[in-house]
Amino acid sequence: MSNRVFEVVIVGGGSAGCAIAASLKKRAPALKIAIIEPSAQHYYQPAWTLVGAGEFDVNKTVRPMAQAIPDGVTWLQSAVTAFNPADKTVSTATLGDIQYEQLVVAAGLKLDWEGIKGLSATLGQHGVTSNYRFDLAPYTWKLVQELQSGVAIFTQPAMPIKCAGAPQKALYLSCAEWLGKGRLANIKASFYTSTPALFGVKEYVEPLMQYIRRYQVDLNLNSTLVEVDGQTKTAWFNVKDADGNVSRISKTFDLLHVVPPQTALDFIRQSPLANADGWVEVDQHSLQHVKYPEIFGVGDCTNTPNAKTAAAARKQVVIAAENLLAQRQGLALPSRYDGYGSCPLTVEKGRIILAEFGYGGKIVPTFPWDSTKPRRSAWLLKKYVLPWLYWNLMLKGREWLARCGACG
Repeated sequence: MSNRVFEVVIVGGGSAGCAIAASLKKRAPALKIAIIEPSAQHYYQPAWTLVGAGEFDVNKTVRPMAQAIPDGVTWLQSAVTAFNPADKTVSTATLGDIQYEQLVVAAGLKLDWEGIKGLSATLGQHGVTSNYRFDLAPYTWKLVQELQSGVAIFTQPAMPIKCAGAPQKALYLSCAEWLGKGRLANIKASFYTSTPALFGVKEYVEPLMQYIRRYQVDLNLNSTLVEVDGQTKTAWFNVKDADGNVSRISKTFDLLHVVPPQTALDFIRQSPLANADGWVEVDQHSLQHVKYPEIFGVGDCTNTPNAKTAAAARKQVVIAAENLLAQRQGLALPSRYDGYGSCPLTVEKGRIILAEFGYGGKIVPTFPWDSTKPRRSAWLLKKYVLPWLYWNLMLKGREWLARCGACG
């Protein structure tokens, strides 16, 4: 085969893309696999909330992409511009068309910073920050340390987003720092979320509300950030009332932590692989494309109704790898994904509510404990175990605790 023809092509070199390449190589070492990924860096994004709280070194969340690509897998450093499923090729920006026998789309999603008027112009200055960017998470911690009094606003956009708990994690960890330093009484913390509830799985709402009350947070549901002016330190929100009427309000701030709206990537949205909302359209259990049986989707880019987290990707790649190899041999697809997602909710420094749930909001705990309780052990898992597991197991095809409850 030439360097433009592969048995399996994977679009995206993030968590899901590198992990499924490793899982496939583990099962079929001779398989000729390519990952198409333009970025020279690979990030461990789940630690950025800890970076924003002074609990993790940001430099330990990034490695050269070449170190994340599994051994024996070809890295094609380019961007995909189009999918051509009729002739089983993908078009790239700099390397021409790449041919495949089977395709895995693991391209992630788009952080739409431009979706909030004025945001891009003021990010990283005037007290406006976000833990959703490598270069801004340290700025979050700088602002938290410096704020002695005033107004701190934290926002969450409409779903779906990467790690639905991350907007709250920034809120809780900041408040915990201010409480510990004796400053919280002088700081008014507010949380504005587009969602109608604090969290999408009802069993976790009251345990989280206890922390909202502890930190005296002003909670605003159905409230969407639409505009920011950093120089005047003003934020505007569209607020929906019980009858669905929308009004616009403005709030001044000293610190503003923003989570941007998130959408499907343009090159996927405009492709034959997308559903009406722009996501890769796969069967939610097999992760096989509904129209093209040789195509699978994993990670944040698909239409599966699970939480978009690294934990979900870790479970998905096992399912997709087994099903892809079965499809390759003309066999029935053996494995099923149950919608598993995990969100370690850092409610205070040293304690986490480890939310684990599947499709339909069903709680699916890995460990035999009440997952609605904040635990020290879950903090140690998040801060020390999971980063090691990510670099040394997930990206290496070692699938410890990576099989979900409904797998075949």
